[in-house]
Amino acid sequence: MEQPVNLNRFRKDRARAEKKARADANAAKFGRTKGQKAAEKAEADKARRALDGHRRPDEGE
Repeated sequence: MEQPVNLNRFRKDRARAEKKARADANAAKFGRTKGQKAAEKAEADKARRALDGHRRPDEGE
């Protein structure tokens, strides 16, 4: 005779696995380190300054 299966444990384990998978997907999609955020901000600022530097004097703000 087999051992009885605890369905609550099975359900909770499955929920934990799904939650972990969703968290990993969100981390890959949205998660960036502080250094990555700073580098992207610096790159965007540099691009904006370069673009503003090429404006003609008669163009309005």
